[in-house]
Amino acid sequence: MKHKPTDRTMKGKLLWMTFAVIIFGMLPACARGVHVVSLKTEMRVNPVGIDNPAPMLSWQLASDRNDVSQQSYRILVASSLRNLSDDVGDLWDSGEVRSSQTLYIPYGGRPLEGGMKCYWKVQVRTNRGRSAWSVPATWVTGMMAPLSWKAHWLGGSFPGDDRMSHVPARHFRKTFTLDGPVRQATLFVCGQGLYEAWVNGRKTGNYELAPASTEYEKKLYYNVYDVTRHLCKGWNTLGVLVGNGPFVKERIQNRGDGYGLPTMLAQLELVYEDGRRETIVSDTSWKCTVDGPIRANSEFDGEVYDARREMSGWTRSGFDDSSWEAARPVNAPSGGQLAYQFSPLMKVQATLRPLSIRPLRPGVYVMDMGQNMTGWVRARLKGTQAGDTLRMRFAETLRPDGSLYTDNLRSARPCDVYIAKGAEEETWRPTFTYHGFRYVELQGFRTPPEPADFEGEMVYDEMPTTGHIETSDTLFNQICRNAWWSIAGNYKGLPLDCPQRDERMGWLGDRVTGSLGEAYFFDNHLLYAKWLDDIRDAQRDNGSISDVSPSYWDVYNDDVSWPAAYFTVAQMLYHQYGDLRPLHRHYSSMKKWMDYMRDGYLKDGLMPRDTYGDWCLPPERQELIHSQDSTRITDGTLIGTAFYYHLSCLMARNAGLLGQSADSVAFAAQAGQVKAAFNRTFFHPEQGCYDNNTVTANILPLRFGMVPEGYERQVFGHIVQKTENDWQSHISTGVVGGQHLMRGLSDYGRTDLAWRIATNDTYPSWGYMARNGATTIWELWNGNTADPSMNSGNHVMLLGDLMLWAYHYLGGIGNAPGYVGFERLQLKPYLTPGLDYVNASYESVHGRIVSSWRVENGYFHWEIQIPCNTSAFVYIPLEDGNLADADRRQVEKAGGVFLRTEHGYAVFTFPSGHYRLKISYKKR
Repeated sequence: MKHKPTDRTMKGKLLWMTFAVIIFGMLPACARGVHVVSLKTEMRVNPVGIDNPAPMLSWQLASDRNDVSQQSYRILVASSLRNLSDDVGDLWDSGEVRSSQTLYIPYGGRPLEGGMKCYWKVQVRTNRGRSAWSVPATWVTGMMAPLSWKAHWLGGSFPGDDRMSHVPARHFRKTFTLDGPVRQATLFVCGQGLYEAWVNGRKTGNYELAPASTEYEKKLYYNVYDVTRHLCKGWNTLGVLVGNGPFVKERIQNRGDGYGLPTMLAQLELVYEDGRRETIVSDTSWKCTVDGPIRANSEFDGEVYDARREMSGWTRSGFDDSSWEAARPVNAPSGGQLAYQFSPLMKVQATLRPLSIRPLRPGVYVMDMGQNMTGWVRARLKGTQAGDTLRMRFAETLRPDGSLYTDNLRSARPCDVYIAKGAEEETWRPTFTYHGFRYVELQGFRTPPEPADFEGEMVYDEMPTTGHIETSDTLFNQICRNAWWSIAGNYKGLPLDCPQRDERMGWLGDRVTGSLGEAYFFDNHLLYAKWLDDIRDAQRDNGSISDVSPSYWDVYNDDVSWPAAYFTVAQMLYHQYGDLRPLHRHYSSMKKWMDYMRDGYLKDGLMPRDTYGDWCLPPERQELIHSQDSTRITDGTLIGTAFYYHLSCLMARNAGLLGQSADSVAFAAQAGQVKAAFNRTFFHPEQGCYDNNTVTANILPLRFGMVPEGYERQVFGHIVQKTENDWQSHISTGVVGGQHLMRGLSDYGRTDLAWRIATNDTYPSWGYMARNGATTIWELWNGNTADPSMNSGNHVMLLGDLMLWAYHYLGGIGNAPGYVGFERLQLKPYLTPGLDYVNASYESVHGRIVSSWRVENGYFHWEIQIPCNTSAFVYIPLEDGNLADADRRQVEKAGGVFLRTEHGYAVFTFPSGHYRLKISYKKR
């Protein structure tokens, strides 16, 4: 949802709009009509550190004209902006290539060296003429030949390292001279757990909590920065501040002391204007101290900051570091291999002002941010005296007496402590921690704190919000907003389960389907590609996949429905972004797991492996976490076997895509055997239902295509009957069944029932959460009444396929069958009583898609936008199954070509463009 509530954001939007008007208004006549925009290298804008010798180049086309398709392209890549401006591709000139492709085109020029800046642009020829050259884009290469790591790891133990959460932050610095102007300066940094890097007093980027966490025994991410503009002739200083993060964490099940103490590796590669190269590396010539202001930092317990220990200017030349120690060399941590972090880093993405601050008791105040969020509080402090100790404690909810409710945080003790230095005004926020919170308890203030002195800074991975959806129902809109805040708040270098308690793990089961719904809200392409690497890195040699990745908790249950995320996320990246590379990269380890599960557990065609069941289905009593009623519980072997069949089908498809024909045949045959055994065991043909007839027991085989031909309607009838009669049109599924419920209902003609479920406000429902004050999604349907050991107020797993259904069915935005990456669209809104309008949009890899419809005064009004270089099957809903001649003529005049009528729709094809349609239609 697009609602970052800051004046700064709005000013930025206005500035961009003004900039766009000026720039595009100045384009020459030849460029009007078709423009090449949104150039990306490895799907990032102007990235630094690309270590792929043939990086993938992508772009979009934009036009104010309809029916625009690319016929050819020409790419120029140059070693300087001057060469590029002169149309000299000294690194690569692709020549004119006859192709409509705009995504994932590999660089094909001269071999690239490490630490060089590449400039590139594109010109295309379309059916509407040739475009102007695009605005130039860049990338900076990373650790490639002839570069190699020459730096040494620095760290070691120091006084004050009494326990892991109280390890003080390490300050490292190096002063050096430059004897001439620098053409390119590239800084490579790995700090474990977390770091900030500085050059001559300037932070290298506006990123937070870097680098992303990994399976540390296998991989350590480094980050790369272009610091050319930070340097000067003469004396220069590098500074690196290192804190704990997940690397130095007390609450890791399989490693109680984390992975070690904070360590750092840094290497600065310089290319002078005259072509000379120089390398500055971390070694014993660096200086180090732990006597700085960050006295303790913990992901779970917050940060202790003593402002009296601040060292002004420590990242600049001229600072007196004579009392600092020589840096200590240490072994590389945990044996992990260094790898470039290709996924986005975290940033402050939104800023909130508190709604209120009220006194709780003398000297204690409670601040309400008005929104459950993930990040920290930035405080402006006035009237302090040196040594004043100010505490900020965090919680998601309050007790009836107005105090913080922290029972659900379990062993986490999130509290930031600031010890004042006594300046007239002091501003502070933590560096190496974050919190999941709405409420903040404030203590130690000499005068009553005021809302104007605080800001909540929302932190998550740098990625644009790509989707917007708004309906005529205010409650459903609130649910969508709650989903946005939960999804964003749990993006922390990997998709977390929750951001507030002593867990914060990448549980696979939460994202089996949810990742695809999230992909409409956010461009989560690179985040999930990174997480697939985490899953592979956590895989054991025998093939077993951890239910949590990275495997900070030792959870290798050989379940099926949780590891399914490994397969479905890779499928999502191909489906949503047209990126086949993750399937290539992970096919062998996926096959290894399939074989491991088959050889170890498959018996007579059944897979009796299930640990979690239909996790967190609504219990019969609201004080329970898990149901104890056997009639509500779906058999574990049914779940495990259904999912193993589904994954066998996915692997047959993937093997075909990758040219593994023998594997494709074998997986398809295995799927057939599993399906036959499944139906022999669980299907009751006389009743037309599965096992004990729960909604989950029926929806899984129906959605996976396992139901014997001719019985589909009977099975679906049981889903409807159970939902309407036994559950009074409320949701009856947990995490597993909820991944398919909403789409399953709409696919079989009951969008009205799905809509009822989506807009209920009584237990159990998403609306119940919202009506009880939730501004994010709860972990439990009864999160306000259940045992505090498991009632997180910020989870996403119970969303199931709700957001995917909202965009794809209510908004009608999806891939056409047989297509991926929105190369060809299907625009097909599902209308239902009680829903008057839907405004939906999605920024796809090809460009902006819009589906904005309303039913009003006997007409169906529909505004659609189809990106350049794509086309769409457009499904126009019909009042009585027939399309009036006048309506057909109107649509054809707009640009549509009639194909057929189908199940209450008139189907047209449309080329790219912007269209407004008006069709006779009365509400039913």
